[in-house]
Amino acid sequence: MFPSVVSKLVNPLFEDFFSRDISDWADRSISAIGVNLPSVNLKETDTKLEIELAAPGLKKDDFKIEVDNNMLIISAEKEEKKESSKKDDYVRKEFNYQSFYRSFNLPDYADENKIEATYKDGILDVVIAKKPGHTKALKSIAIK
Repeated sequence: MFPSVVSKLVNPLFEDFFSRDISDWADRSISAIGVNLPSVNLKETDTKLEIELAAPGLKKDDFKIEVDNNMLIISAEKEEKKESSKKDDYVRKEFNYQSFYRSFNLPDYADENKIEATYKDGILDVVIAKKPGHTKALKSIAIK
C-alpha cells in the first residue's frame, strides 16, 4: 500500500517538473521570484585586480559599491516606474524591478584606498590596485 501512495504523489511531481519550461515552473518566472545574479569575470595582473560585472539596462547611479572589512560589496536596485496603458500590446510584462547583491573577499594585498569603477555598455568594471611590493608566489599543489 505504501509504494502506491508514494507513486501517486511522486509521479505527478516529476511529470510537472519535466513538462514545464524552467522559466515558467510553478507559474512563476525566474525574474518574478527574485533570482537575478549578474555574471562576473575576475582578472588579476601584477598591479591590479579587476572585476567585470555584466549588468545591462542599468545606469551608473543604480549601483552601490562599498568596502567593508576586506569585502567588496556591489549591489544595484532599480525600479522601473513605467505604467502601461490599455493601448499597449503586452501579452505578458515581467520586467519592472531589478536588484542584486554580490560580494567578494579582497586579499590582503588589495589597496582599499585605490578602487575605481566605470560603467559602459552594460558592463561595470571595478579595478582594485595592489599594494606596492606585493609579489605573487607560485605554489604547486600535489594531486593525490
